Amino acid sequence: MSHTSALLVWYNANKRDLPWRHTRDPYSVWLSEVILQQTRVNQGLHYYYRFLELFPTVVDLANASEDEVLKAWQGLGYYSRARNLHASAKWVAYVADGVFPQSAAELKKLKGVGEYTAAAIASFCFDECVPVIDGNVQRVVSRVMAIDDPVDKPQGHKRIAEDLYHWIDRKNPAQFNQAIMEFGALQCTPRNPDCERCPFRSNCLAFASGRVHEFPLKAVK
Repeated sequence: MSHTSALLVWYNANKRDLPWRHTRDPYSVWLSEVILQQTRVNQGLHYYYRFLELFPTVVDLANASEDEVLKAWQGLGYYSRARNLHASAKWVAYVADGVFPQSAAELKKLKGVGEYTAAAIASFCFDECVPVIDGNVQRVVSRVMAIDDPVDKPQGHKRIAEDLYHWIDRKNPAQFNQAIMEFGALQCTPRNPDCERCPFRSNCLAFASGRVHEFPLKAVK
């Protein structure tokens, strides 16, 4: 079984039922990604629902005052995320007539939207075949492929991206990206990964060499 097939079989059996997985609305997906950048899912759910209740559309968010947005954000910390969210909502609402950019390259032009968030929105909502690379994904790929380059350096990032382009399901990039992030969050965890029941066990180079806990490598600061 290929890496892609094994991952999708695992995902269909183990995925969490999360609200942003039931929509292709870029505003809802973007909101969830920004909230979860520095926040655990269990805490972020409350804020996600509250934001959608207060600001159901990107136009509603754009029309809100900064004080209203920051009040709704209170408790999440990293308030630059809320300010960037508000600024980008205004651009989408007023400059783009409420229509989100549909490619990762264009999405990255929004304030506060980096490579990861742009790839998530583009693949989840518009089926662009672009891999998402967050900490969970870095850990999974670097372990399976035993990537000895630091993942926080250009060469390590490039190697992970290259491997993902071979793995990604071109017919359903959204499901693949959700699956590999979920796999890193639930199965291939930083500490005590469940290697005994891992679908990649027979193909994982880190497991084969007894080096699972050495990956992902980070540059020494």
